[in-house]
Amino acid sequence: MFDTLLIANRGEIARRINRTAQAMGIRTVAVYSEADAQALHVQECDLAVCLGAPEAAKSYLNIDAIVKAALATGAQAVHPGYGFLSENAAFAKACAEAGLIFVGPDEHAIRVMGSKSEAKACVQQAGVPLIPGYFGDDQSVATLQAEADKMGYPLMIKAVAGGGGKGIRTVHEASGFVAALESCQREAKNAFADPTVMLEKLIVNPRHVEVQVFADQHGNVVHLFERDCSAQRRHQKVIEEAPAFGLTDAQRKSIGDTAVQVARSVNYRGAGTVEFLMDASGAFYFMEMNTRLQVEHPVTEMVTGFDLVSWQLKIAAGEPLPVQQADIRLTGHAFEARLYAENPDNGFLPAIGKVALWRGPDHASEFAVPTSMNQVAVRMDGAMRSGLAISPYYDPMVGKLIVWGATRDKALNALQDQLLKLRCVGVRSNIAWLHTLSTHPDFARGGYDTGLIDRMEAARTRAVEPDQSIGLAALCALGRWAKGVCEQQGVGVTDPLLLRDGFASASPLLRTDVFSEAGKSESSWPVRSHCRRQGARVQVIGALGPAGKATSFDHAFELPQEPVLTGEVLRIVAISPEMGEIELIWNADLLHVFGRDHSALLLWHNPAHIRVDQGDAGHGVNAPMPGKVFAVLAKPGDTVKKGQPLIGLEAMKMEHMLLAPADAVVKAVPFELGQQVNEGVALVLFEE
Repeated sequence: MFDTLLIANRGEIARRINRTAQAMGIRTVAVYSEADAQALHVQECDLAVCLGAPEAAKSYLNIDAIVKAALATGAQAVHPGYGFLSENAAFAKACAEAGLIFVGPDEHAIRVMGSKSEAKACVQQAGVPLIPGYFGDDQSVATLQAEADKMGYPLMIKAVAGGGGKGIRTVHEASGFVAALESCQREAKNAFADPTVMLEKLIVNPRHVEVQVFADQHGNVVHLFERDCSAQRRHQKVIEEAPAFGLTDAQRKSIGDTAVQVARSVNYRGAGTVEFLMDASGAFYFMEMNTRLQVEHPVTEMVTGFDLVSWQLKIAAGEPLPVQQADIRLTGHAFEARLYAENPDNGFLPAIGKVALWRGPDHASEFAVPTSMNQVAVRMDGAMRSGLAISPYYDPMVGKLIVWGATRDKALNALQDQLLKLRCVGVRSNIAWLHTLSTHPDFARGGYDTGLIDRMEAARTRAVEPDQSIGLAALCALGRWAKGVCEQQGVGVTDPLLLRDGFASASPLLRTDVFSEAGKSESSWPVRSHCRRQGARVQVIGALGPAGKATSFDHAFELPQEPVLTGEVLRIVAISPEMGEIELIWNADLLHVFGRDHSALLLWHNPAHIRVDQGDAGHGVNAPMPGKVFAVLAKPGDTVKKGQPLIGLEAMKMEHMLLAPADAVVKAVPFELGQQVNEGVALVLFEE
């Protein structure tokens, strides 16, 4: 076994690999960009080397710099992680030429399976079932359009070097083919430096089922059963589970044996994932093979009890697989939820900025399933802590919540419970949205298809239910009271009975505040309230709504502890007979409400601030995040309709097309193709 390992990745990926390597007695070397100097993986590895500027192309994708770092630190092996260079044949070749062990398959396997077209040609010879499509070398628009028309719609355009849900477009009719092709090629070139695409017939409402395989250098190949990754948004996996719901023993054996056959067809070595689409009849078709460990590998670890990173390291060192196929058994059920810094109420746009408060479970220290089948196991693979920032340069995933239970129902209950306990304050996240998904009847039932999230989003409303609004109004009043106390006292909290702010017990005044659901400022909540405190009890009385139409409320809350102000975060814990224990967290003008079975995010309309909504039709379209302009579709003097594409922004490795918020006349377009822009700047200005 080698004694020093360089981990050519960042964040939770690097931390995950480091945890196992150090447990095996291997010295670890972290690499990082200038943007990641304070990152946790840099602190935890034994050594760390700065690769360069924040842009991935100048740091984590810089093959020469990584190889030099490995040689300079005495590393004998390089683990690419998953993402970045993990499926880059040139990187594997460069490591081999430098005398370094590449923890993964050889250059040939990466090249063949890394190209969707070559991979399909390879496995087709092995008799593996394929989805009909076009995988040819002729990439002219005319040929691709002709092949698409011949195949029929709907179909999918896929980058042959793709991964992570990027470089994929769905086309439903011929008229939209060319625009989708150009967008797909552009994104593929930016993400993978290769614009080559393939076409594939779209299987309507399929399930996405993948199989984990491992192969050593001695001819042994095994599978560790399957995962269901059908909960996807924009072709990116959101929640994964193992095993796949509803598969018979015969189906499980057939898909596992086929995955092993795929690995053997390319003389595979190391960890790999073979991905299939399964139709309603249960028939499955090869889609692609990812020549690396997957983001979702923890669910397989949880149901088999094996540390898959340790297998990778042992295989790379020339050791045989530690078990035979007969030794691998399924126990219980596991889910993984991917936690992203993104705004579900604004098209899931990535969010950046400092995380003022992060709270979640500690990661598991071992991979064995619990000895008691009545227990549940909870694990967090992440790289976030309070005070760290979400960078605009990399993928916005901040961590993964993994749970295990003896049955699917027990595991699902644990997932829902843990999602309610997570806290991410300071930037928008998808945590509450993930809880909504996990409680959706179709998801809870199991056996859902890849269209589940699209259907859920089409039916979703952001409006707070009427029966919740009165309780939330009382919580808003309680939160505003605590905020006022802290602001007047500077730091710490003293007896509010001493304050002269309209909240003293003898005062009859009602304070008026306006709140709205975050991201929905067009619907505001006027809240008039008065708080009276006696010891640990706070009585909140008031009314929700405009005068003459208001609904009154009167709630009593017990405060088990004083409100706590820590840095930028004010935390209040309150208990009421109707709502149970509630946690309120203030950060700037946002009030986070965490209840026993739901959460909410409310914006306080601070009278000291003047707000202009981004995208206001009277002004123009502003940049929702930092990024690079990749398309300009409007010019001064154009008359545009609501919903018309105006300008494209690339950020966090994804393309985002910004649309006209209303009918308008374009006054100016200040930026050109290729320019970097900051968050909030005007990208398109309208005539008044």
